[in-house]
Amino acid sequence: MEAVHFGAGNIGRGFIGALLYEAGYHTTFVDVNDAMISEINDRQQYDVVLAAENSETLTVKNVSGINSVTNPDEVIDAIKQADVVTTAVGPNILPAISELIAKGLCKRLETSKQPLNVIACENMVGGSTVLKENVFAHLSEEEQTACADVFGFPDAAVDRIVPNQSNADMLQVSVEPYYEWVVEQTAIKGDKPPIDGITYVDDLKPYIERKLFTVNTGHAVPAYIGHALGYATIYEAMQDQTVQEIIEGALHESGEALIRTYGFDREEHEDYIEKIIKRFKNPHISDDVTRVGRGPIRKLGARDRLIRPASLYLDLTGEAPVNLAKTIAAALQYHDENDEEAVKLQKMIAEQGYEKTLQSISGLEAGDPLVGAVLKEIDE
Repeated sequence: MEAVHFGAGNIGRGFIGALLYEAGYHTTFVDVNDAMISEINDRQQYDVVLAAENSETLTVKNVSGINSVTNPDEVIDAIKQADVVTTAVGPNILPAISELIAKGLCKRLETSKQPLNVIACENMVGGSTVLKENVFAHLSEEEQTACADVFGFPDAAVDRIVPNQSNADMLQVSVEPYYEWVVEQTAIKGDKPPIDGITYVDDLKPYIERKLFTVNTGHAVPAYIGHALGYATIYEAMQDQTVQEIIEGALHESGEALIRTYGFDREEHEDYIEKIIKRFKNPHISDDVTRVGRGPIRKLGARDRLIRPASLYLDLTGEAPVNLAKTIAAALQYHDENDEEAVKLQKMIAEQGYEKTLQSISGLEAGDPLVGAVLKEIDE
């Protein structure tokens, strides 16, 4: 079986690439990093190290690579032959790879009507849907109709911590043992890709928001609160009693919103929260607070990890969330001169003040109790 995976970075190799290998695929990595692609082609294997006390190493074999800048035709041919296409490039890069995918799908249609599924494994809501919209923007109406019949773009929720790292072996990647890859089976065309690591579900939204409002919301606490307290890493921040209290409180607030919205079993969700917090305390996968906290404007968006669960909690309980408000306040006060969004955010605050800036980037209206709760935390 043949897989084409866009993104040969740590997540691509350490998460998706590893699961594709274990499922029996030959994986062709597509990337613009020529040194990485050359190394993959020279060695045709790499090691994935599970970051745990009893560390294990998986050697991923049966891989090759293509530089999409210098050899776009090879990428098109690879898509033509693929049994599945996946991505792990980051939300902002999806538009950049869409034209090449569109060309590959059209080339494939010339000789085959065999169904193919394109799964965006990104840290975002509706990644495959966004990718499909960008791909279809490069197609004529006739091509769009033809592609819609045989090519699926099922959305996915992915979860595995792959921290920033610098290894002597540029292909080796360290990942946490835990992972989750959930795919919306109702959008699959043809047979479901036979990948043991995937959980197929009919309705993906509850799982996406459970992950976003637990893992991503939780990660934001030691990032923004930890940064405010002077910590450099997530692990260091998670040793602080204040951070521990806020993360537990924030995840119980977001959890209440999830339970009331989607009917998750309360006891099972409490166990899930405990598991997530324990993951952040793993000393073997500690990440920099600046990497987890980067892009604060996006993370303060209306439907992202902080504002959305906080608003839901307020709507469903009638009370303003305390710990989510503390985290939002810390995100608004986040400074990092190496982070373009953080610099832009502080410039907006200097020009407009906290209240108008929060309303502008979060979509919250003037007088919203959540705005008041956040401003109160900033004052304190």
